[in-house]
Amino acid sequence: MAIFFTLFIKLIPLYGLILLGFIVGRLFKKLKEPIAKLVIYIIAPVVIFTGVATTRISFSTISIPILFFSICAFISLSIYYLSGFVWKDSTRNTLAFIAGTANTGYFGIPVAAAIFGNEAIGIVALALLGTTLFMNSFGIFLAARGRYTVKESLLRVLQIPILYAFLLGMEVNVLGIQLGKLYFDIAGVFNAAFIFFGMMIIGLGLADIKKFTFDFKFVGMSFFASFILWPLVALTLILIDNYTFHIYDANLRRIIMLLSILPVATNVVPYTTILKTQSEKVALVVFLSTLFALFYIPLLTAVFF
Repeated sequence: MAIFFTLFIKLIPLYGLILLGFIVGRLFKKLKEPIAKLVIYIIAPVVIFTGVATTRISFSTISIPILFFSICAFISLSIYYLSGFVWKDSTRNTLAFIAGTANTGYFGIPVAAAIFGNEAIGIVALALLGTTLFMNSFGIFLAARGRYTVKESLLRVLQIPILYAFLLGMEVNVLGIQLGKLYFDIAGVFNAAFIFFGMMIIGLGLADIKKFTFDFKFVGMSFFASFILWPLVALTLILIDNYTFHIYDANLRRIIMLLSILPVATNVVPYTTILKTQSEKVALVVFLSTLFALFYIPLLTAVFF
C-alpha cells in the first residue's frame, strides 16, 4: 500500500499539468496547434534522439519497437473480432483502432521517468516508435476501413519526425559518438519541456471537446482492451521470455509492463475527428482512461513491481 501512495503522489503533478492544459485550452482557443507542433517537430525528436543515442544497443532493445507494434496489431485485431459480436457497423473499426493504441509518448515518457528515472526514457522512446508506426499505418487502415492506400499510409509514416530522430540516434550510438556535457545539459531542458508540454497537450485536447457522448458498451470494451487485455498480453510475453528466451532483463520487463497499462493515446481524437468516426465517443474514452490511469497505474505497479 505504501508503494501505491508513493506512486500516486508522483503522478499527481503530471495530472496537474493536464488540468493546467485544460484551463489554458478553455481560455485560449488557438494554443493547442502551435504547442503540438513545437512538441512533435522540435522537442520530441530531441528527446527521442537523446534516449536512443544513450541506450545500450542490444537485440533486446532493438526488438522493442517490433514488440510494441506487434502487441498493438494483435490487440487491435482481437478487439475487431470480439466487437463484431456486438456491432455490425464501423463502430468495431473505431474500437479496434483505439484499442491498439497507448499514450506512450505524452503519458508514458513522463510516467516512466517519474517511476524509473531518466534512464527509462530511451526504452520508452523505442516503444513509442512501435506504437506510432502502428497508429499511422495498420491502425489508420482499420479506422478508415481502407480509406488510405498503402502508398498514402507509407507517406504518413515517412512524415513522422521521431522516425528520423530514432535513425540518427541509432547511428550516433553505433558509431560511439560522444555528445558531451553541454549537449546533455541542453537535452535535460528538452526532457523537462517534453514532460511539461506533453502532459499539457492532453488537457488542451480535452478542452477542444464540445460534446461527450457516453456509450457504456463502447467505453467498457475500450477499458477491457487498455486495462485488461494489454497487460495480460504483455505479462504473457514477459513470462514466456522469462522461462524460455531470456531476451529482456528484469528492468526491461518492468518498463514493458508499465507501458502496457497506459491510457488510450490522445492522438486518436484528432484522427477520428478527421475521419468522422465517432470522435465524441473516442474523446470520452480518452478522458476516462486518462483519469482511471491515475489510480490503476500505481495499483498495478505496486502489485507487479
